[in-house]
Amino acid sequence: MIPNCEQMVVEGIGKFINRKTKTAGETYDRFFFYVPTEVARDGLFPFKEGNRVVVRIEGNRVVIDKAKDENVVVKSKI
Repeated sequence: MIPNCEQMVVEGIGKFINRKTKTAGETYDRFFFYVPTEVARDGLFPFKEGNRVVVRIEGNRVVIDKAKDENVVVKSKI
């Protein structure tokens, strides 16, 4: 898709949410970043539905990049 310069959206207000889910009688946290539709549909938005992503923390920022490989190994510092 080629972006339309007159209609490009470069930012919007999103939200970080927790949707608790019950599985086998246990409740688990499921965290999501909500990306406003206007931003996600912008021609410059780098992700498509279903893309795997790498999420990392850099200082007080959360950085989300496309995963280079479908077999991404999750690295945890905990």
